Amino acid sequence: MADKEKTYMPQSTAGLIRYYDVEETGIRLKPAHIVAASFLFAGLVLALKLLA
Repeated sequence: MADKEKTYMPQSTAGLIRYYDVEETGIRLKPAHIVAASFLFAGLVLALKLLA
């Protein structure tokens, strides 16, 4: 088998690449927390709508 030369193509996923050498600081939330917060917010809005 012949060795193939590497061809470099432009990256089409430049925004989706994750660089692991960059430290992520800030709040880390699980997806379940976001879903629960959205249900609580929706319940609060409905309760305020019924009371007003």
